[in-house]
Amino acid sequence: MASLKYDLPLLDRDTRFSLWQVKMRAVLAQQDLDDALSGFDKRTQDWSNDEKKRDRKTMSYIHLHLSNNILQEVLKEETAAGLWLKLEQICMTKDLTSKMHLKQKLFLHKLQDDGSVMDHLSAFKKIVADLESMEVKYDEEDLCLILLCSLPSSYANFRDTILYSCDTLTLKEVYDALHAKEKIKKMVPSEGSNSQAEGLVVRGRQQEKNTNSKSRDKSSSSYRGRSKSRGRYKSCKYYKRDGHDISECWKLQDKDKRTGKYVPKGKKEEEGKAAVVTDEKSDAELLVAYAGCAQTSDQWILDTACTYHMCLNRDWFATYEAVQGGTVLMGDDTPCEVAGVETVQIKMFDGCIRTLSDVRHIPNLKRSLISLCTLDRKVYKYSGGDGILKVTKGSLVVMKADIKSANLYHVRGTTILGNIAAVSDSLYNSDATNLWHMRLGHMSEIGLAELSKRGLLDGQSIGKLKFCEHCIFGKHKRVKFNTSTHTTESILDYVHSDLWGLLSGKLWLKDKLKERYTIDKKTPIEVWSGSPANYSDLRVFGCTAYAHVDNGKLEPRAIKCIFLGYPSGVKDYKLWCPKTKKVVISRNVVFHESVMLHDKPSTNVPVESQEKASVQVEHLISSGHAPEKEDVAINQDASVIEDSDSSAVQQSPKRSIAKDKPKRNIKPPRRYIEEANIVAYALSVAEEIEGNAEPSTYSEAIVSDGCNRWITAMHDEMESLEKNHTWELVKLPKEKKPIRCKWIFKRKKGMSPSDEARYKARLVAKGYSQIPGIDFNDVFSPVLKHSSIRTLLSIVAVHDYELEQMDVKTAFLHGELEEDIYMEQPEGFVVPGKENLVYRLKKSLYGLKQSPRQWYKRFDSFMFSQKFRRSNYDSCVYLKVVDGSSIYLLLYVDDMLIAAKDKSEIEKLKAQLSSEFEMKDLGAAKKILGMEITRERHSGKLYLSQKGYIEKVLRRFNMHDAKPVSTPLAAHFRLSSDLCPQSDYDIEYMSRVPYLSVVGSLMYAMVCSRLDLSHALSVVSRYMANPGKEHWKVVQWIFKYLRGTSSACLQFGRSRDGLVGYVDSDFAGDLDRRRSLTGYVFTIGGCAVSWKASLQATVALSTTEVEYMAISEACKEAIWLRGLYTELCGVTSCINIFCDSQSAICFTKDQMFHERTKHIDVRYHFIRGVIAEGDVKVCKISTHDNPADMMTKPVPTTKFELCSSLVGVTV
Repeated sequence: MASLKYDLPLLDRDTRFSLWQVKMRAVLAQQDLDDALSGFDKRTQDWSNDEKKRDRKTMSYIHLHLSNNILQEVLKEETAAGLWLKLEQICMTKDLTSKMHLKQKLFLHKLQDDGSVMDHLSAFKKIVADLESMEVKYDEEDLCLILLCSLPSSYANFRDTILYSCDTLTLKEVYDALHAKEKIKKMVPSEGSNSQAEGLVVRGRQQEKNTNSKSRDKSSSSYRGRSKSRGRYKSCKYYKRDGHDISECWKLQDKDKRTGKYVPKGKKEEEGKAAVVTDEKSDAELLVAYAGCAQTSDQWILDTACTYHMCLNRDWFATYEAVQGGTVLMGDDTPCEVAGVETVQIKMFDGCIRTLSDVRHIPNLKRSLISLCTLDRKVYKYSGGDGILKVTKGSLVVMKADIKSANLYHVRGTTILGNIAAVSDSLYNSDATNLWHMRLGHMSEIGLAELSKRGLLDGQSIGKLKFCEHCIFGKHKRVKFNTSTHTTESILDYVHSDLWGLLSGKLWLKDKLKERYTIDKKTPIEVWSGSPANYSDLRVFGCTAYAHVDNGKLEPRAIKCIFLGYPSGVKDYKLWCPKTKKVVISRNVVFHESVMLHDKPSTNVPVESQEKASVQVEHLISSGHAPEKEDVAINQDASVIEDSDSSAVQQSPKRSIAKDKPKRNIKPPRRYIEEANIVAYALSVAEEIEGNAEPSTYSEAIVSDGCNRWITAMHDEMESLEKNHTWELVKLPKEKKPIRCKWIFKRKKGMSPSDEARYKARLVAKGYSQIPGIDFNDVFSPVLKHSSIRTLLSIVAVHDYELEQMDVKTAFLHGELEEDIYMEQPEGFVVPGKENLVYRLKKSLYGLKQSPRQWYKRFDSFMFSQKFRRSNYDSCVYLKVVDGSSIYLLLYVDDMLIAAKDKSEIEKLKAQLSSEFEMKDLGAAKKILGMEITRERHSGKLYLSQKGYIEKVLRRFNMHDAKPVSTPLAAHFRLSSDLCPQSDYDIEYMSRVPYLSVVGSLMYAMVCSRLDLSHALSVVSRYMANPGKEHWKVVQWIFKYLRGTSSACLQFGRSRDGLVGYVDSDFAGDLDRRRSLTGYVFTIGGCAVSWKASLQATVALSTTEVEYMAISEACKEAIWLRGLYTELCGVTSCINIFCDSQSAICFTKDQMFHERTKHIDVRYHFIRGVIAEGDVKVCKISTHDNPADMMTKPVPTTKFELCSSLVGVTV
């Protein structure tokens, strides 16, 4: 469509309707359709056919550019003019409240000092335009004055110049003047700003080595300190020499350095200030201060030369002690008093709250500083690279800073105000204490203090231990009794154990070896050498470790392992690789001691991108987690040792999310592999979705939460069987073998949310033990086609028929058995005293292989007795003509749909059925086979949707929160068998993905009502035997589409058109065997009733052949539909099938054979006879207007929405 060339957004509540309206008029004007918005200035009854067609086309243009929530409100409009007026009423209300709101917005609209003039003007123009669209107009001069009043005080001179320069004002003049001022403002920076502030070094009491003054005298240029220029005409008034000025005079600096009073300063204030902290008027200590933009005053700066931590804000202190004495000397000799000293808490980048101690409070300081020298004295390490400075304690990163303005490091984090902090995590002691606590096998605080006192912990002081859950689990004791005695007599009669931690019990053996290294081994070392043990190599047992490997430039350089301990004889580390299940010995190891390999993820870590979320979905919907991909090949850097204790040391179990009841991955039987039977597979999988974790056995039912209701349901089932004379208790003949039975439990939801769920128990026979030829012969039983249901619904909507629904209770029990079958007594209902007897079945029972056939034969004979005629095109469709009015009955096993013009005829049929079978009257049809039926009798519309089923599917596979997409298959997906898994890892990964269950679930939705999924599912179903990751991504994409269109439905009764078909194809769309795709859809009353998208049986050599074969397939479906439609409606007419290939259309009419077509299979030529008889007519249609286009290939969003609307799919 032509409007696709224009960037016209969908209209929603947030869209500026006035601008959208202008753009839409422009698009319609390009198509010469804008006069339809006024109704062609005549009554609707007077429109010509051309004007009606143009009006429909205009409405389609507008509909395609409306969001779903707006479109829902205008669906009832039947003309473009009415639609246009309705949109104005919705999006452009002209009431007093809206006018007041916009006027208030206009008068309160202000420009901030640092705001953008362009943005301010755009917002002002938007408000004025919205007011004009509501017919509120202001004088242009008034708007100019309002705009000038919205400017800040810094524009006072500008405003005065504008007002006094002319007698009248226009908006253009004010706009131009503001644009000019904005350009000048960008070209000339403000005088007070200094985008590249500098850190200035000031020297205080630090003693320096004396330098030879003569050497300085020889070359004054050797001291480059403060001047911005080094002109040769400079003259020092103090030293009486040329070449430098007094601010650069080294003589004066030497003199004042001895007195400690002079601090050199730059000429310009914007060069920055230096601050020196002094205690009790003592000489200053070295400090680097910061001068920069005001916006960073609330941030912390990392400083390598600052003596102490310094803070400017009193409110930042968690604890505070006021002090007197101590000053800070600024660069201009201005002293600043130190007001207090105590602690400040900062929430760091990782969410941890850490405490800075001994922070000086200096109210007049310009920036808050963190002294790296102080951190260094506390044995913290810092290193920089790639614009990031990291402060670490061992392997724990405690602080990060980024280079921002003025090339200074700004700390990542926020300051906790006052006493708000709930957690106090000391930067100096707490992290080190907990780190050594884990390194030393969860040693107690007393033991750590003793080691610290001996100086064995790298000089670290020990603080208060954090709460350690693992120590609680491993060391929790009972409350002490007043007296206690032990009666132990020998060794090991009484043993204490405190083993615990985030590690599999299978690795505890290695933990014991590591414990011996930690505790026992220090004794011989100390005894032999006389030196204390060295703890620098200790690491947290069970932590994550990365061993170096060399697999080439394009492969990972490390493997992820678990730290186990230390091998004897070498200075290496012993690791366990879960991937290869081997012990790794390596000295090139990086440790992450704060994380265990199978530890739970931190709640502080934010949710990442949608791509990672989709990987999580893959894991949740499977029985366990798929392993991460790690290609491992270890060289000489990390030697691999086959573990002699491999039986005891295995991979620790992976964590998975618990489920109430595991759901099996349904694999299609061989008979379902063929495409012709794929619908049967979809139906079987759909039953899994409807399950609600009901009891699976009698034992589970009698102990479940609803046991009373299940027991009642079983009693009702037994009474029904006895009442129906289903069996009799007899003694088992010697030559017979009884079949067994079981209970099936089902919880059925009501028709509406307010209805209470029904508990049903069904006794079924285990028919798989039946022997062919003895226990059964023929088993075939016809099943109602979904196309027949939709055809009837279209007739009901067009002719406004009554539609009722009934259900047969215990339908299979009504069939008469022709064979002698014996069955054991059901569990829980064995007749006392007759335990050795069995049931001889007189009527069919659920589970028997012949039960469906026997039930159908019984029902079919009854319908014939009531003068009903069975359809020649669907054996489950029955019809009867009474006084020129038809009554229809559709049977799907035990569910019935009954339709008729006269409701009294329906009531008569209900009475007849109830007299013969045990029936349940469900009233007006609301739901059948998972499809929800909704009617609007006043508008003649009937809607068929599967919203409830689709939402269940999304919830089951954890895709109910996925981000929606607009089409079921994007054009960038190119699937082929080359994407099937090749490596063992990929095969293992995909074995955990329920690909078959997902595709089967989606197929059922496509079979019933979602023809928009036809092409996408046709593609993904080709790889059900061996799906790969890329195939799984396409399935997830379909889920995302369903997430946004779960409420999509078929709308019957849109028009009174008869049966119409559309067909299309895609040449060589199959990348594996280069077969082409056929897609067709048939509509009645403008709504789809039958569709198909599948690969063609043979490889075609040209697009003409492809289209010709597609038309042949569509004609076969058209003949069947025409026969059914004729039977139901009594209307016989030629079916129009629309195709966009002119050459294929000509080929269907002319009996031509030549080199390019003579190879086409004879079976496709039957179409020529059908066309010659006048049953089918093939017509040309534009590709842009062919809805079957979406059945064969991915199409753009706008085209997809157009195709969907043409076949009655609405959202």
